[in-house]
Amino acid sequence: MEDISSKGKLFVISGPSGAGKGTIIKELLSQIEDVKLSVSATTRNPRPGEIDGVNYYFVELGEFQKMIEAEEFLEYARVYENFYGTPKEKVLRQLDEGYDVILEIDIQGAMNVKKAFPKAVFIFILPPSMTELRRRITGRGSETKEVIDLRMSKALGELSYMAQYDYCVVNGEVQEAVNRVKSIIVAEHSKVSSDIEAILNSFENEK
Repeated sequence: MEDISSKGKLFVISGPSGAGKGTIIKELLSQIEDVKLSVSATTRNPRPGEIDGVNYYFVELGEFQKMIEAEEFLEYARVYENFYGTPKEKVLRQLDEGYDVILEIDIQGAMNVKKAFPKAVFIFILPPSMTELRRRITGRGSETKEVIDLRMSKALGELSYMAQYDYCVVNGEVQEAVNRVKSIIVAEHSKVSSDIEAILNSFENEK
């Protein structure tokens, strides 16, 4: 996307499991240039079809702990029985190169990013209803009833964090939700913000 500012923006996308975050992001990446998806590191095992370095960086617990000690994460969190973290160096480099970067992370991680990188833009993805959310999770066919009940209970608790986000998008129909997120990206690049001095200087240099 065209932007007078030379730096990209960080977009944090969260929401309950089953809300469709991954589907929305996949469509965004296919429709918008100059947008990168941050690949997180995790200690969990790969799911069928997942590729190391594409879906996640799959690392052993000991390696993850060394990365924490070296302060290599923008944020990290324990989710259920596993750790997830956002490698800092690559994200910051992509932003400096002018790319927008999307983080698809859980709410705990998003709140940590908010502390470390308050300039980020926070987008909460919602299913159209809790009934639809249960249908989507059940439809995966990979979760036990106990896990589904746990995810539904967690989803209800996560709704209380919506006030901490800048935008909320209901994912009823995928393309409509994608268009809403695209509109948010355009709006954020049109804001009169802390980049105004750099923008004015770019015009002054053209005299």
